[in-house]
Amino acid sequence: MPVPRLHIIGRKNSGKTTLITELIAYFITRGKRVGSIKHTHHRHELDVPGKDSYKHREAGASPVAIVSPGMTAVFRPNPTGIASDGYAWLEPMWEGCDLVLIEGDSQTPLPKVEVWRQAVGDVPIAVQDQTILAVISDDPIPTTGRHWCRTPLETLADQLEEWLKSSNADNG
Repeated sequence: MPVPRLHIIGRKNSGKTTLITELIAYFITRGKRVGSIKHTHHRHELDVPGKDSYKHREAGASPVAIVSPGMTAVFRPNPTGIASDGYAWLEPMWEGCDLVLIEGDSQTPLPKVEVWRQAVGDVPIAVQDQTILAVISDDPIPTTGRHWCRTPLETLADQLEEWLKSSNADNG
């Protein structure tokens, strides 16, 4: 059974990274193993030009890995961009995880929640996108969809775990 994945989306400065890092730390205290991915639409080099691994890639090797005592990284071209199955090739790395949190990728058909703050100024993306499971905010939200409060974190984590259980039930 695939590991449940949840995209946490939102506009710039809505608090996505802060929420994800808090959820990861909290779920770990609950004995969960959490994987994460940062998705970006920006094209930028992930490997350092001029370094050996970069030269290996430039020569045509694919994938290219860097293995050191403290960290391993794998670089692989993604010529078609991230599609709905663009994360599937990572599934073997998530073995043993209870959940994978993905920051970003609002266009995915995979499950997603939106972090929203009134101070950011725009209406929630969920107003136009009915595929968003819930809007996470401590502000009153201008949409009729599901609303989960951002705080307290424990309550939000409980709601996400309930989603996890129903997600696993749907896959089983």
